[in-house]
Amino acid sequence: MPNALANLTGQRVLVTRPAHQAAQQIQQLRDCGATPIPLPLLAIHPIEATDPRYHLLKTQIMNIDEYQIIICVSPNAAKLAIEWIDEYWPQLPVGIEWLAIGGKTEAMLNDAGIPAKRPAEGFNSEAMLTMPTLTELNGAKVLILRGDGGRATLAEGLSQRGAIVTYANLYDRCCPTYEDTLIQSTIYQSSLTSILITSGEALDNFVTVVKGRQQQFSINSLLSLYLVVPSERIAEKARTIGFTTIMVAQGPDDESMIKALTLANDSEANA
Repeated sequence: MPNALANLTGQRVLVTRPAHQAAQQIQQLRDCGATPIPLPLLAIHPIEATDPRYHLLKTQIMNIDEYQIIICVSPNAAKLAIEWIDEYWPQLPVGIEWLAIGGKTEAMLNDAGIPAKRPAEGFNSEAMLTMPTLTELNGAKVLILRGDGGRATLAEGLSQRGAIVTYANLYDRCCPTYEDTLIQSTIYQSSLTSILITSGEALDNFVTVVKGRQQQFSINSLLSLYLVVPSERIAEKARTIGFTTIMVAQGPDDESMIKALTLANDSEANA
């Protein structure tokens, strides 16, 4: 592990990634000497065959050869897209430009034999819109593989450049529910020192969850904790909520988030 992630001894860090994506971050924190405290703030639910939206999604996957560009927005979308494509496309159709938001998403697609590219810098919709291949899209058909809902920035930007944009919603993102006793023990009685949040939606869910099922708990004691986020957009959202000690990581990946936490820890030690 890089020396930049070396020492977080004594830190108690709230890990908020979805349960199935948190293992690596938890292990890295332990390797740094920290105590990770898991509290997933997003639950990922794939669209099931009993869902009324399933038939549309199946049709979209079976017709992916109609699109010139397909954009996968997250590792969750990549995982589910790969499963769908394996089911209905024994051989990947040719002539499609596959794009990915983020290095992990790109790697997952490439490992599955889908030749995806990502922006040279950045990890969000704004970064994706800087890619040369998306500069002029007169009449190009673009399919965005994603979870239901979320930001419309990418689709709006592509549409303004002349693309015909369609969403394929592979899953729902839901806010988990927790018993008040678990919130008390995990949040208010565990001497947290810092929080890792990787999306605006997770930040909103954090505020909802830690207030309790009846919104009876005050979050004031949490607002001075170190909060690590992956973008200035989310940092500004956190400031609006009232957080006062915010570190902006270089990206949402585990190493960048923990490196930002390490820098925050070093800054406090040297204050």
